[in-house]
Amino acid sequence: MTLTFLGTGTSSGVPVLTCHCSVCQSLDFRDQRMRTSMLVEVDNQTIVIDSGPDFRLQMLRSKVRKLDAIIYTHEHKDHTAGLDDIRPFNYLNGNKPVSIYGHQRVLEQLKTEFHYAFAEQKYPGVPVIDLQVIENKTFEIGVTKILPIDLLHHKLQVFGYRFGDFSYVTDANYISEIEKEKLKNSKVLVLNALQITKHISHFNLEEAIELAVELNAERTYFTHISHKLGLHKEISLKLPPNIFLAYDGLKIRI
Repeated sequence: MTLTFLGTGTSSGVPVLTCHCSVCQSLDFRDQRMRTSMLVEVDNQTIVIDSGPDFRLQMLRSKVRKLDAIIYTHEHKDHTAGLDDIRPFNYLNGNKPVSIYGHQRVLEQLKTEFHYAFAEQKYPGVPVIDLQVIENKTFEIGVTKILPIDLLHHKLQVFGYRFGDFSYVTDANYISEIEKEKLKNSKVLVLNALQITKHISHFNLEEAIELAVELNAERTYFTHISHKLGLHKEISLKLPPNIFLAYDGLKIRI
């Protein structure tokens, strides 16, 4: 399995272009973040978790030529806005649909926002999509088994996912004890860590570290990072030995 962090940033509290904070002015490429998304290459399949506004650029940057499925964590626009840009993958695959997986509520939101892709009489060239409703139980994409993790993003239900030894959690600030059991002892765990101070709907750095220690992964990578967290090189020095800040383009093999 190969994992690529397509994006590790967030729309939350993003400053305007005239911001002069140290992160926004940093020349370190690890501080330049697109919206959070993950590429999972497993069992000869290419699966993306979330397609935010930067989806097209992320796929071009990573030279992705094949897309089998997108799995959505939730319906917020910073995780769904790029869905229209699956069209080149339809074209490359002979107009074959891209399978889209998500909670029923999320798929209904996609059908509203991208209504033209689901019309009875479709305009030529619209995205070709195959919707697949998932619940809080194991599902399969091809031969790949995926276990959803039920989370809370403030009061909004969100799904995280576990692919074998890889677990992914973003946009969450609460995980029940039952759901934590699904995440324990991963080889690679990805968690959101938005900023230093507490936040209403995301884990902050301290909470993310505490949770990572509790879940006992071999390696943990933090994502969904805002400019309020601080510089990559400075925050990395404060992390335990097996916990890291992710950055756009980082590849991991399990």
